[in-house]
Amino acid sequence: MNIVKYNSAAWDREANAGGEWSIPVSPERIQQARRGELGIRLSPNKPVPSGWFPADLKGVNILCLASGGGQQAPILAAAGANVTSFDNSAEQLKRDKLVSDRENLNITLERGDAADLSRFSDGSFDLIYHPVSNLFFPDIGPVWLECFRVVLRSGGTMLAGFCNPVLFMFDKAANQEREGILEAKYPLPFSDVNSLSKEGLQGVIDKNEPLEFGHTLEQQIGGQINAGFSIAGFYEDYWSDKAIELNKYMPVFIATKALKP
Repeated sequence: MNIVKYNSAAWDREANAGGEWSIPVSPERIQQARRGELGIRLSPNKPVPSGWFPADLKGVNILCLASGGGQQAPILAAAGANVTSFDNSAEQLKRDKLVSDRENLNITLERGDAADLSRFSDGSFDLIYHPVSNLFFPDIGPVWLECFRVVLRSGGTMLAGFCNPVLFMFDKAANQEREGILEAKYPLPFSDVNSLSKEGLQGVIDKNEPLEFGHTLEQQIGGQINAGFSIAGFYEDYWSDKAIELNKYMPVFIATKALKP
């Protein structure tokens, strides 16, 4: 299976179905961003601390990595940044274009695999904005290396959001069918392709859902460090109890601020 191609098509369907991460921001949100009020998120609920961004975003070159959907890229562009939105889904990128055209924003659209940023020259960007999305990447090691080696300028910043891998240990079906039940079933790292039974994997494919991968903290945080970054900021975030029972007991998302020396 070509996972990159499959997930591209799956996210096209998610976008066309009007999913939460494919709803373009309103004109009011764009006006707030133009006043410097970002309120932007790497994870579902908690806004990114304002101190994680440069004091003035005007002229800052930003790569929004796997961040299509008409949400983060337009907000950063409205704040004055030169934004490139890079995503695997053509439909997600269309949402960025919709807001860009509507609000006369400067957003460059690029479609591709986050593990291959070779179209960009070394030192092309000052900041990389990578919200929760690498659960759809089978291997995140090359992504961190590309961000460090090919893209990020010395002294630049990478902001990343990702799942706490504990999220993937539990049986989703048991969670949905028996409220209050948390049944640990899968060892980490998790992969829909390798961890599920043949019937379980076919069920995901039959529903046209994106394939997911639960990367370990060593792969997530250690991977950034091994690529050469220094972790300079960290916070956790919750999701919703309806989405996952585990949310009642612990935060299920993590965000990091990483610097290139």
